[in-house]
Amino acid sequence: MRIAELYASLQGEGLLAGTPSVFVRSSGCNLRCRWCDTPFTSWQPVGTERDAAEIAAAVATHGLRHVVLTGGEPLLPGDAARVCAALRSGGGHLTVETAGSVLPPGADPATLADLISISPKLASSAPPAETPGDWRRRHDAARRDDDVLALLLSAPAWQMKFVVGSRGDLDETLRWLDALEGRAGPAGLPRRRVFVMPEGVAPERLDAVTAWLRPAAEAEGVRFAPRHHIAWFGHRRGT
Repeated sequence: MRIAELYASLQGEGLLAGTPSVFVRSSGCNLRCRWCDTPFTSWQPVGTERDAAEIAAAVATHGLRHVVLTGGEPLLPGDAARVCAALRSGGGHLTVETAGSVLPPGADPATLADLISISPKLASSAPPAETPGDWRRRHDAARRDDDVLALLLSAPAWQMKFVVGSRGDLDETLRWLDALEGRAGPAGLPRRRVFVMPEGVAPERLDAVTAWLRPAAEAEGVRFAPRHHIAWFGHRRGT
């Protein structure tokens, strides 16, 4: 797996916000979100190839129980399942952050991670039509796979996080949840495990979206998730 960075910090989003964690950020992505906040893992991917044992050993030096495998898209590499197994082998807690559009060969969502954190990409995430490399079409074709999402939602523990910048984004999120309702197993799709997060990395933009999104989320029965890491550390690598 190509690794762009590996560092210790605090989880900034979702169910485990505030938890000290080691972040393993893979490089490479099958999508090209127009607002991607880690372009060094997608638009211009950088990093070093490391095998599962190397990654697990580097994580162990930090002495933290919680590990987050993120990206890019960490489930894109062919060895993703082996990396996940290595990171769980020491008895720690592994969260995998994925867009929910791919699964690696041989991956079983039931054993892949302790928490699967799924961030499906809405239509507004697509790059401009004139983007080189035909990325508008490629992104639109790859961003949504409800069969993969249904498999991930069968995992024992999951959360969903949607990046929302407009009321239209929120409405699309709610329609998508309705479409997945019948595919989420006998318990359905509990809305308290669904988060909406404001789109943006500048404090002014985040504040503007938060002002209307927080009450709207409460009214719709989903949870609002601040992007704590930006407030804590600013928008920079290694945080």
